[in-house]
Amino acid sequence: MKIPITKPLFGEEEKKAILESLESGWVVQGPKVAEFEALFAEFTGAKYAVATTSCTTALHLSLIALGVGSGDEVILPSFTFVATANAVEYTGATPVFCDIDLDTFNIDADRIRERITGKTKAIIPVHLFGLSADMKPILEIAERHGLKVVEDAACGFGSYYHGKHVGAFGHAGCFSFHPRKAITTGEGGMIATTNRELMVKLRSLRDHGASKSDLHRHVDRGGSLLPDFDQLGYNYRLTDIQGALGAAQMKVAGKIIAARRARAERYDLMLKDEDCLKSPECPGGNSHSYQSYVCLFQPKDHPLEPEGLSMERVSVLNEKRNELMDRLADRGIATRQGTHAVHTLGYYRKKYNLRPEDHMKSFAAERLSLTLPLYVQMTDEEQDFVIRELKECAELLGY
Repeated sequence: MKIPITKPLFGEEEKKAILESLESGWVVQGPKVAEFEALFAEFTGAKYAVATTSCTTALHLSLIALGVGSGDEVILPSFTFVATANAVEYTGATPVFCDIDLDTFNIDADRIRERITGKTKAIIPVHLFGLSADMKPILEIAERHGLKVVEDAACGFGSYYHGKHVGAFGHAGCFSFHPRKAITTGEGGMIATTNRELMVKLRSLRDHGASKSDLHRHVDRGGSLLPDFDQLGYNYRLTDIQGALGAAQMKVAGKIIAARRARAERYDLMLKDEDCLKSPECPGGNSHSYQSYVCLFQPKDHPLEPEGLSMERVSVLNEKRNELMDRLADRGIATRQGTHAVHTLGYYRKKYNLRPEDHMKSFAAERLSLTLPLYVQMTDEEQDFVIRELKECAELLGY
């Protein structure tokens, strides 16, 4: 049996939607993208939604539109996908890494305060793996210091914080539709915002800075004339083929999120007595969407005490985790580390003279996180196989 880390859910409706887009002859950003944006805004409770080519470009546009640029600093968690930091770099601002809470894998709000300087312009909280960051203290810090908040909700579709969908707390919320996400358009992103002025600016920036989109030129009188360009923009437009796929996915989004949660709950029960893995946490007030089911590796003979972490200890445990992942791969089960500790990656380590121990919990999370397969089509038989083989491998290795 071969078990992938994930797989997207496509049906006849998705195929039909793509064919309709192709047959219409309108394949650039147009009516299907507008439909996708409207469905997304309705699902998440956002006032406006602006589609982009990826979450990375969504983050970049949001930061640019909010005035982040050279000389500014932006605080973000070190444990996140590299794209979060890259988006800051694109603006000319400096990413300032902050450590995480090892229980949730999300940014530690108390550490944010320590990182604020006179140059700080914005905070990017990341809702990692489908669990919302603790937004209440983050928003309080931002308000106290006059900072912009751009939520990296790449993994956050279907996630809620005290009853409110993530991405709707800050000035902008940025989502991903990469195939590892709950819904997908292949590549693609979305910006959610409640600010109309910001929405208008974002829609212009994604379209080279044009004063009017191709769709509006097509339906408005005088559309044969090119629009004006009053600002430097980018080509970050989602195609209507992707928009059609996204709109079709939105129509089954509730089913997809519910199925992922059900699989995660089943994992929780099956791993309850497994000593070597700590299941994902979901603090009160949160509704986890489980973009990924990410555990923390901590064998019973090496209990992990976050305050007592050391490079040597993490390195020893990392070897053990990697050995377990290799054994599972040999048995046809795909696993992954959670994500990067970005401050340890070559570009950032060298440019900003950073050391792994500068953000020790992020380093530990990178080296000790272990993602188990999870997808909507997963059967009980497949999930039973994953857990049975996991427990057998752990026992053989003495974990």
